[in-house]
Amino acid sequence: MSRIVIDPVTRIEGHLKIEVELSGGTVVDAWSSGTLFRGIELILKGRQPQDAWLITQRLCGVCTHVHSVASVRCVEDSGKVAIPANARILRNLLMGTQWLHDHPIHFYHLHGVDWVDVPSALSADPAATATLAKKVSPNAPTIDFAAAKNTLATSTKSGQLGPFAGGYAGHPAYALSPEENLLLVAHYLLAIRQQTKAARMHALFGAKNPHLQSLQVGGLTCKNELTSARITEFKALLTEMRDFAKNVYLPDVALVASRYKDWGSIGGFGNYLAYGEFPETDVEPDSFLFPRGYIWDRDLANPRTVNMGYVYEHVTHSWYDGASPDHPAVGKTNPKQTSYDTSERYSWLKAPRYGGEPMEVGPLARVLIAYAKGVAPVKAAVDQFLASTGLTAAALHSTLGRVAARALETQIVADAMDGWVGQLQAGQPVSAAGSIPAKGMGMGLSEAPRGALGHWIDMVDGKISNYQMVVPSTWNLGPRCAAGKRGPVEEALIGTKVADPARPIEILRVVHSYDPCLACAVHVLDPSGGRTFTVRVA
Repeated sequence: MSRIVIDPVTRIEGHLKIEVELSGGTVVDAWSSGTLFRGIELILKGRQPQDAWLITQRLCGVCTHVHSVASVRCVEDSGKVAIPANARILRNLLMGTQWLHDHPIHFYHLHGVDWVDVPSALSADPAATATLAKKVSPNAPTIDFAAAKNTLATSTKSGQLGPFAGGYAGHPAYALSPEENLLLVAHYLLAIRQQTKAARMHALFGAKNPHLQSLQVGGLTCKNELTSARITEFKALLTEMRDFAKNVYLPDVALVASRYKDWGSIGGFGNYLAYGEFPETDVEPDSFLFPRGYIWDRDLANPRTVNMGYVYEHVTHSWYDGASPDHPAVGKTNPKQTSYDTSERYSWLKAPRYGGEPMEVGPLARVLIAYAKGVAPVKAAVDQFLASTGLTAAALHSTLGRVAARALETQIVADAMDGWVGQLQAGQPVSAAGSIPAKGMGMGLSEAPRGALGHWIDMVDGKISNYQMVVPSTWNLGPRCAAGKRGPVEEALIGTKVADPARPIEILRVVHSYDPCLACAVHVLDPSGGRTFTVRVA
């Protein structure tokens, strides 16, 4: 037996430590540890409920909008505040834009070098790459691949690979040809430019990006900005993002899937939970584009109904005071750090459970639940992807499935947004009056790009007395619970074969496929320019 420790895991948001035990080159046990405490829940105590969304959205600088949505829904629920149709549509568009921004970042800029051998692209033939590009993505923008190769060569010669750093050059686990690597490096650069377009979409109705300013309890504050000129500009930017998703992002994911088909059986889990998102009428949750539900043990034939009373957070193996699990409505955040001990307490993350079971949340959960429930655009997109790659539906329960699900729902949401933006009515209300009770409780559910997100509030004398958040990465990367059951990423790592323990790219592929976000907007920085992570093999 030997152990590998990756601390911190880089190319993610926040601080994550992964420890695995190997036997014969295969992972037989794993531990996921969030190593940074932030305590936003404690900061909120005693504050005004209507201010919570401004504070909670500062949790994250990438999924910059999602906590504000869950928070205002939480407060609205406490007073049963109904928002007007324009507000519902605008919130859908702002959340959709978040997904269009976030998902490509994950594939190209955070997860990409797990699949792309960047230095290999230096030996690519630009002309052959152009021919390949016409085959893989015939409707993508024309790219000067010789210039892209030169940009990479310049970075390499300077010794500053920058965003391309962090891979394991020449690792035998890489499967792409030099031309395929160059194609994806060029699209990496293209995706950087696309980020600015999504940020502009947010700013049109959200005032700015990151950390939008136009939400409020009861709707939004951007009635004066809801003009025909801004709607037209939003449509134009949306068209560019739709084209990118359809003609660049999805074909690139299909290319990776076709070259790494074995990853369709690696890193899977099986239990999936989604709260649902994008209400298309005021009837919720029935009108959600991505429905609420859960799947147990990969049973796509039997999607089930969610009962929020079954959600509990365990702290037996977390650095918090107490031992018994709590429902988030009455949850406690009492930090009590002890030593790091994988047999005792080893993470700042709690361990959420649904009916006592660990659940994976995120794009794969949403896509599979929608697919199982027969949502037409989801079923069509999934079936087309499977046909084009030669994969089966069973292969979606995997690392590769998570990568594919992000691209699929990016296209699905972009297409739906094209319809929603046409429903906006300039001059009509974007907010409704409503009262916040001096005493009461509320729950706000949402779907962040990374998965199911819930906020719970308890108010006394008009102030916040308790506030709890259960975020997607807590579901996915939490530690063992009181029953000793591993969290989803811990379980997904079991059975993964590691060719070179000193360069554990296989472990990173599984972990990164969950797009971890532990302490968003808090980054690891080495001002001396040295390595920002270490891998220890014991």
